[in-house]
Amino acid sequence: MDLRQSISNQTDVALSLSKHVALTEAKDSNLVFSPSSIHVVLSLIAAGSKGPTLDQLLSFLKSKSTDQLNSFSSEIVAVVFADGSPSGGPRLSFANGVWIDKSLSLKDSYKQVVDNVYKAASNQVDFQTKAVEVTQQVNSWAEKETSGLIKEVLPPDSVDSTSRLILANALYFKGAWDEKFDASKTKDHDFHLLNGAPVQVPYMTSKKKQTIGAFDGFKVLGLPYKQGGDKRRFTMYFFLPDAKDGLPALVEKMDSESGFLDRHLPYQKVEVGDFRIPRFKISFGFEASKVLKGLGLVLPFSGGGGLTEMVDSPVASNLFVSNIFQKSFIEVNEEGTEAAAASAGIVALRGLPSIDKIDFVADHPFLFLIREDMTGMVMFIGHVLNPLAA
Repeated sequence: MDLRQSISNQTDVALSLSKHVALTEAKDSNLVFSPSSIHVVLSLIAAGSKGPTLDQLLSFLKSKSTDQLNSFSSEIVAVVFADGSPSGGPRLSFANGVWIDKSLSLKDSYKQVVDNVYKAASNQVDFQTKAVEVTQQVNSWAEKETSGLIKEVLPPDSVDSTSRLILANALYFKGAWDEKFDASKTKDHDFHLLNGAPVQVPYMTSKKKQTIGAFDGFKVLGLPYKQGGDKRRFTMYFFLPDAKDGLPALVEKMDSESGFLDRHLPYQKVEVGDFRIPRFKISFGFEASKVLKGLGLVLPFSGGGGLTEMVDSPVASNLFVSNIFQKSFIEVNEEGTEAAAASAGIVALRGLPSIDKIDFVADHPFLFLIREDMTGMVMFIGHVLNPLAA
């Protein structure tokens, strides 16, 4: 299996997801979510599916088989999500968990995948009389795995006595900029909202050369994080439309062209003229299952008997995924970035002439993503409509 091709496919899925979340759940709000976290939960569901449900999951995830999905997942856990902090790189934590009702046991084949591929801790619980306690247990697990940033991945009443399994993923990232911003130079300037109204927000600035690319209708800035001792390179990219109200059109464009990201990333450091990016902090939660259904992934949620490979029991044919929730958080400041997400499923380069100075003033809505550049894996994606709104 070609890891780069699998990641390229996954990026296409991520951009399609982000467009739908942006247009439905976050039309009027700041957004951050982790497509890779949702991908893992869907892969866990696929590993326990068969028939048309499995076919639909594989088609949605652009994968040929559960074996391919599983080997992809185990490879990205080892390659992309290993903690880099011991050698001076970003701090990373990536964890999976499974909660199963005590009346059931996982099928041996599924348990092997859960244990060995996804390294998920399995917990036997009592959904039938203690659903509230189980909800608290999953939320506490997510809080611990995300260093306290995600306190409630499962909303109240999302788990009840009919729940039988919860599959969850938690992701945490903390990276320091390769070149930190001088906080004493941070000053307030206008930021223009989508409706044109200005708000005063704190902007970080620098006179140092920056990695910026200018494309048709938008510019892209790459801010690298401090690297550790391995080959991974984590970067935050800011996609800034030229037009003040150009974000919706840019989101549309990113989703409509396969391989868009690889063709629109900057690789060259250039002299900057006016350079400002706002500080921001965003919390965002949504019901991912709603968005997935809107994209045509319906069978896992329909109770059509496709989730028969998870548990050893006659009830297996009646299992379905009731909901998938995700909560995410990101903070971007002079020092770097801290970001986290938890998801739970209930059951041709264009160089720039180096002489030209280029401006990059993010004073209107823009899109951002955090990516590991060696593999191309997109970990977080979102947009800022108003830096002052959490």
